[in-house]
Amino acid sequence: MSDIRIRRVESLLRDEISLLILKNKIKDPRVGSFLSVNRVKASKDLSSAKIFVSTYESEKKHQLGVDGLNNAAGFIQREVGRKLKTRTTPKLNFIMDTSIRDGFEVNKKIEELNSGE
Repeated sequence: MSDIRIRRVESLLRDEISLLILKNKIKDPRVGSFLSVNRVKASKDLSSAKIFVSTYESEKKHQLGVDGLNNAAGFIQREVGRKLKTRTTPKLNFIMDTSIRDGFEVNKKIEELNSGE
């Protein structure tokens, strides 16, 4: 499958899953609106996709949110499949991504270094 099509499907997946989280369509109490979909990596045949989820909340809440998303993956896949209009919808696997928290920590350390001078 062409790389352009894969990137387009990844972008659509990211947008649709983000909207579901933001609009609180996922009824699992572990999934909060502070979760953010950073990146989507789809397989070459679009049979599966890894969704990297990040937040600035505690690591425990982050893990609970990812667990809630994995628990609701069937519902999310069905809702996304209605919007994608493709023959098959990728099987979704949500993965914890700590990039936002890591970025906050780096900025904090830089500010500490700058204020110490």
